[in-house]
Amino acid sequence: METSTTEQVTSVPGELQYLAPESTLLRRFTAPGASINTGTYESRVVPIRNGRSVQDTFTTDTHGFEILSHKSSVGDFTNKAEVDAVYLDEVVEFVKDHIGADEVVPRGWVLRRSAAPAENASQPQAALVHIDYGPEGAAMTASRVYAEQFPDGPGYRRAVATSFWRVFSPPPQDWPLAVCDFRSLRDDEGVPNQLYFVDQLPDDPFAEVDESKMITSGSEFHFNPDHEWWYFPRMTRDEILFFVFHDSDHSRAWRVLHSAFRDPTVDTDVPRHSIEVRSFAFFH
Repeated sequence: METSTTEQVTSVPGELQYLAPESTLLRRFTAPGASINTGTYESRVVPIRNGRSVQDTFTTDTHGFEILSHKSSVGDFTNKAEVDAVYLDEVVEFVKDHIGADEVVPRGWVLRRSAAPAENASQPQAALVHIDYGPEGAAMTASRVYAEQFPDGPGYRRAVATSFWRVFSPPPQDWPLAVCDFRSLRDDEGVPNQLYFVDQLPDDPFAEVDESKMITSGSEFHFNPDHEWWYFPRMTRDEILFFVFHDSDHSRAWRVLHSAFRDPTVDTDVPRHSIEVRSFAFFH
């Protein structure tokens, strides 16, 4: 990242889980409170830069992510009815205004908690280097979502899948989210990973599956020492990390690698609890 304040940027040695070279068939099965992945992974300790001193220099179009102030009127993010009734509209309004989209469709939300997630109807922290929508999965999902929501619409020239990520537990976070500068990622990187939502995890995730029940396809990544990682410690519930899963317009930052990681500088008894809303934005 080009900045005149490089001397102000510190980093922590973060351990990230990258896809191991021997992995071939990638599937992820997600059930209530648990998930399983068929990939094999390797731990890599990499410098993850503290972006707080330069946080105003990040932009979605250039880096693929930015941290922004955003106050929500939601009182309890673990209250499903309140999130459905209030928060989704807040996210749609923000995304539409922030990137100038004509239509925005929320694609569900997930709570994640770094300890005992099932107690709060949450998932564990997503501690693998990944992108939720890979090129194939983003195109497939965007087409399906638009057809479902706007059957008489004029069509779209651009579709953007984004994440609206917020921590609502108090700082500091034991498991913050790391995001990778888009400019440090090569276009040819990424291995497709099929996603299935199930009621119960399968006994054999490698067994034959009905691919018509696949929800979408994400991407996972092998280690690349050129990846430039950033995080924003001590996030509050009045901030959001906004980043791009996939943008069909590849003339700008069109995808962002991300992963939770254990911050070695934080000692807290309060687990990180976060909420993420995924959405698709369409431009006519």
